[in-house]
Amino acid sequence: MKNLEKFRAKVFDALADPVRLKILEFLRGGERCVCEIVPYVGIAQPLVSRHLAILKKCGLVMDKKEGNKRFYSVTNPAVFKVIDAVDVNFMDALVKHVIEQIA
Repeated sequence: MKNLEKFRAKVFDALADPVRLKILEFLRGGERCVCEIVPYVGIAQPLVSRHLAILKKCGLVMDKKEGNKRFYSVTNPAVFKVIDAVDVNFMDALVKHVIEQIA
């Protein structure tokens, strides 16, 4: 159980960054080359690579090399269920709860 808690914390930590969420959203459409991810995210390639390494380290993405290009894809599309669960309704419910607590 303790290992599961650590794993969950690691995954949520990886999902806690807006750049990494944007990368995952881009990968929702399928495998992508780093050369496609960089302009989509709009930050320098070394920073994109650092974010991809974090996603890879916790098992959310995998990569393959073809020639001098590296392609990334999501290891399990179930990650999108987690991401999609935090929607406007979820946010509104949390905001409502916070407002009730301070009122």
